[in-house]
Amino acid sequence: MSLSDDGGYGGDGHRGSETGQTRTRLPDNDGDLYGSGRRPRAGMSSRNLVTIVGVVVLLLAAIAFANRGGSGNSETPSADSPKDAGHTQPTAPTGTKPTTGKTGGIASGFAKTEQGAQSAAANYAVALSSGGMYKSAQRDAIVDAVYTSSAAADRKESLRKIYTDPKFLSKIGLKADGNAPSGMTFVSRANPVGTKAEKFEGTTATVAVWYSTLFGLAGQGSQNPVAESWYTSTMHMQWVNGDWKIAGFTQKAGPAPIGGDQTAATAKDMSQAVQGFGGFTYAR
Repeated sequence: MSLSDDGGYGGDGHRGSETGQTRTRLPDNDGDLYGSGRRPRAGMSSRNLVTIVGVVVLLLAAIAFANRGGSGNSETPSADSPKDAGHTQPTAPTGTKPTTGKTGGIASGFAKTEQGAQSAAANYAVALSSGGMYKSAQRDAIVDAVYTSSAAADRKESLRKIYTDPKFLSKIGLKADGNAPSGMTFVSRANPVGTKAEKFEGTTATVAVWYSTLFGLAGQGSQNPVAESWYTSTMHMQWVNGDWKIAGFTQKAGPAPIGGDQTAATAKDMSQAVQGFGGFTYAR
């Protein structure tokens, strides 16, 4: 269900010591003890060769490091520095704690930074795609926790109409009270893949969240087996009373990857997985 349905170094080792041998180095002369001429050098000594090779290696390493540290390193900017929209911004630690608590089981108290806004948006996508949206009391609590007060007031009634519509519930296989039929496990879970701050101005932010969802009924004979879908939700965030809240959002389908060739899980395995694996608090 999407939100719009309102997620050796190895050395040479120890070398044997040269014991039991005594070498005597004679002064250099034009000839040896037997009057033969001094043997000319066929090339440079091994010590000089090692030195030259070492210099070359260091030079190549320096060139590689310089290229790496050039303008192409904008892919991993520090903290909340301006970003090049043409480059991927990977999730990376910044030293700023992204959240300090939770409200009704939903992460809250996000940092007043660009990354804090992204973390909030990802967590809110998870909450708004959860099975709790199909229960009246839980739905209202989720809406109050993630939306601004004015947006929450506007959304509650429209969401109530959607999630209590008997035709809608019947279509997805749920009973009129929003519960799954006996022997079935209802699955509604979002799995954020990444976030992108499209705009950040201190107390407002526009954040896109790309995520997949698992939605359906797991159980023997299910007419709505659990399936995967992909969405991108763009959330307009506001800093209100010390936290990020959603003022509004838009959503579109995809981008969706090509499906893999894995064998689908059995109804039993899917039910056990959903019941045995909890969700995450997404932060960066």
